[in-house]
Amino acid sequence: MTAFRITVVCTGNICRSPMAEFVLRERFAAAGLADRVSIDSAGTTAWEEGNPPDPRTIAVLERRGHTGGYAGHRARVFDKRWFDDIDLVLATDHGHYAILRRLAGTPEAQARIRMLRSFDPAGPKGDALAIDDPWYGDEASFERTYDEVTGAADGVVDFVRARLDRSLPLDPNGRSRTGE
Repeated sequence: MTAFRITVVCTGNICRSPMAEFVLRERFAAAGLADRVSIDSAGTTAWEEGNPPDPRTIAVLERRGHTGGYAGHRARVFDKRWFDDIDLVLATDHGHYAILRRLAGTPEAQARIRMLRSFDPAGPKGDALAIDDPWYGDEASFERTYDEVTGAADGVVDFVRARLDRSLPLDPNGRSRTGE
């Protein structure tokens, strides 16, 4: 039974968020947590709905040694009703973060939204947490996105592992959802 659900969010769900979804799945599997954590992704717009990941996303993943599992991915739009079931929502830029906070509606749901790069211990802080959309760039843009995603991935695993080890339904700010 899955104990913790994560959704990564970008604009169209074909570049940044599926890249992070695939990387995080592999990291949780390597950590022995694949049966306790589910990871998916979505976009804030319907621009790419139904489309597979951008071929440049797949290319960078394959160049970096990832093994696949991409064929079934189809872009979809984040639905605010999902907040009832998601433990952690990872925004890839500040625009997505703002949209998600508006969709969340309640302080409890808003507390589950974090910037993906906030989990990178060596990464930037504040306004520099955004992962630029590589769709407008070249191969180097996708490589940079990959580096930013992987820089945060182990921090996400550590964060979730701590919550699972404590066996408490905690929000991302460390408070239990029951008020403890």
